[in-house]
Amino acid sequence: MLLLCNYYVTYRCNAFCEFCHFGVHENFSNTPYADLETFKDNIQQVSKLGVKFLDLTGGEPLLHKDIHLMVEYAKRFRIQTSITSNGLLYPKFAEKLAGNVDLLHFSLDSPDEEEHNKIRKVDCYNFVLKSIDIAKSLGEYPDILFTVTNETYKKLPRMHQLAKEKDLMLIVNPVFSYFGNPGLNEEAINFINEYCTGKMDIYLNQGFMKLRRDGGNNINDPKCKAVSRVIVISPYNEIILPCYHFENDKIKIDRPIKEIRNSQKILDFKKMEGRFEFCQGCTVNCYFEPSFFFPTNLYAISSLTSKFKYSYNKFVKQKLKKLRYSNGK
Repeated sequence: MLLLCNYYVTYRCNAFCEFCHFGVHENFSNTPYADLETFKDNIQQVSKLGVKFLDLTGGEPLLHKDIHLMVEYAKRFRIQTSITSNGLLYPKFAEKLAGNVDLLHFSLDSPDEEEHNKIRKVDCYNFVLKSIDIAKSLGEYPDILFTVTNETYKKLPRMHQLAKEKDLMLIVNPVFSYFGNPGLNEEAINFINEYCTGKMDIYLNQGFMKLRRDGGNNINDPKCKAVSRVIVISPYNEIILPCYHFENDKIKIDRPIKEIRNSQKILDFKKMEGRFEFCQGCTVNCYFEPSFFFPTNLYAISSLTSKFKYSYNKFVKQKLKKLRYSNGK
C-alpha cells in the first residue's frame, strides 16, 4: 500500500551544498514550480490511495510561493506533512506555516558557522538559528537535521550539544551514496552508532545503519519498497520511477492516478523494485524509511526503537510543550 508521497514542488535551490546536486546543476535553475491547482488534485487522489505522509521537497521547498497553501490543503485529508529547509526563507513563511507542518526540519551541516556556510556555499548558518528561534516563538518544535559526511561526523557531539541548548531533537541523517557521492566510510558509521546509542534526544534510524553495515540493498534479496509504498511526483506533474535518485522512467499524470498505479508499467516496476542493477548497494534514506515502516524484516525491526523514541519526543513531549505555551500565552 502507498504510504508516502515525495512531492518535488521545485528543483530550484538557493544553496549549493557539496553533498547535493540541485543548486550546482544548471539544468535545475530554470525548472518550473509545481502548479497549485494540479497539486491539490494530485493530493486528493493520492489520499484515496492510502498516502498518510507528504514530504514537500525540492530543491528548496520554501522557494515555492504557495508552499503554505499546499500544507494547509494536505491537512484537510489528515496527511502528515514534512518540510526540510535551509532556513533562508523560513522567516518569510513562518507565520503562514505555523501549526500546519507536522515535521519541520532545519538543515545544519556543522556546529561551526564557517564550516556550515562553506558546505552550503551560501551564508545561511545564522538564518538557521534565527529560523529555529522564530519557529519556537510561534509554538513550533522543529528538528535540527544534521547530514553527516565523512568530513563532519566527528562534529556530532557538538551538534548534539547545540540541539540540547535549543531543546530540540537532533536528526542524524547519514549521507548516502548517489550521483558520485561515496557515502559514509566504516569509521564514520561506527563513530555515529557508538555516539547515538542510548540518547533519547537523537534520532538515528538503526535500520539504515544495519543496512549500511550489510553493504546496502541486495538485488538478489531486495528490501526496497520504493514503488509499492512511495509515489514520487515532479514539478512537471510526472510520476518518477522507480525513485527520484535513480530515475529510470516517468509517467505524465494525464489521467487518474489510480488508473496509472494499476497500469502494466507500474506493475512491472513493482516486480523490479530493489532489483535493478543500480539498486545494488543503495542506502537512500528517503525510500528505506517507508520500506522499513512495517516490522517485516530485521531492518524494519531494528528501526522500531528509533521510531518509538522519536515519536515520544516529537509528539508526546511536543504536545506538552505546546500546552504550556498556550497556557502561558
